[in-house]
Amino acid sequence: MRQLALPFAHAPRFRAEDFIAAPSNAEARAWLDRRTSWPGGRLAIYGDEGSGKSHLLHLWAARQNAVQLSGPALRILPKPGETGPLVIDDADAAPDEAILLHLLNLAAEDARPVLLAGRLAPAHWPVRLPDLASRLRAISAVLLKPAEDDLLQALLARLLSDRQLLLPESLQVWMLTRLPRHPAALREAVARLDRQTLAEGRRVTRAGAAAVLAEICAENDDFDNSPPLLSTNPASLL
Repeated sequence: MRQLALPFAHAPRFRAEDFIAAPSNAEARAWLDRRTSWPGGRLAIYGDEGSGKSHLLHLWAARQNAVQLSGPALRILPKPGETGPLVIDDADAAPDEAILLHLLNLAAEDARPVLLAGRLAPAHWPVRLPDLASRLRAISAVLLKPAEDDLLQALLARLLSDRQLLLPESLQVWMLTRLPRHPAALREAVARLDRQTLAEGRRVTRAGAAAVLAEICAENDDFDNSPPLLSTNPASLL
């Protein structure tokens, strides 16, 4: 029997035990552990969508009792009197440059550490205000590097577990040998598989997984030109 797949958003979990440490994020983790060494008390983490920026920011904010803000929602200044470190996720998507500039200035006056995240290093954000551009260029930035095979395999397993999807290991490997090397593509694949199982009322099949992967590659030109997640010969893994 088919079921109606309701469009409930899946809320990501940012627990410490869910974070997957790997060489690709080791440098960022090391910088977060030495806050007092940040030049000017500011640091930015940047990388592709799904690379773990938000997870790292949430973990650091919890440890530091920091005020957490979202760049896209940054339309008014936070309440006066707030103290402690400041975290701004998706800071490159702030709609009002003047507010972001004022916020950075206030944090500097109060000697509040600031941690930001974006797709690119702040020096490359396309801002128009000269004063904001100058401040962004002065922020040290650390890249979350492309994920390794081991990290991507662990991420797939965790994403499936989060949505209570049971896939045989052979089918997981089959997907990994065909998906592009993008955590975002992997997340999208699991989300679509989840909707598929709800709509069809059955477990994930290889045919269903193949249909999802074909859709993702067809809809994303960037993914089409990417190598598969795993470089191993698929025939040797099945």
